[in-house]
Amino acid sequence: MNDIENKEDLLFLVDEFYKKLLSDPTISYIFTDVVKIKIEEHLPILVTFWSQAIFNTGGYFNNLTQIHLDISKKEFLTPELFQIWLDHFNTTVDELFKGENAEKIKTQALSISTIMQIKIAQSK
Repeated sequence: MNDIENKEDLLFLVDEFYKKLLSDPTISYIFTDVVKIKIEEHLPILVTFWSQAIFNTGGYFNNLTQIHLDISKKEFLTPELFQIWLDHFNTTVDELFKGENAEKIKTQALSISTIMQIKIAQSK
């Protein structure tokens, strides 16, 4: 099993990850009913975000915190939802990749999840 090495690997990862999220009724409604994401437009943004986080490539300019605060105003993003997100993310990484970057991306995902939950709690 290879490590995450480039943007193509990240695209494969986020595509498989979103397949899991969108097929899980305990969380999919956030993406389909609340946010109504267009997955074909969303995936390249996620690749850019994770490429910046893992490979320091730059290019992601959105305010990740504000995006999640705005979503949580529409539908409260509970700790349980973050845990479901994180479980699916870690499972997908572990199924597809092994190595330093795979571990790094899981650590980054945990950090992001934790920070988002703190920011959401502070905004209430």
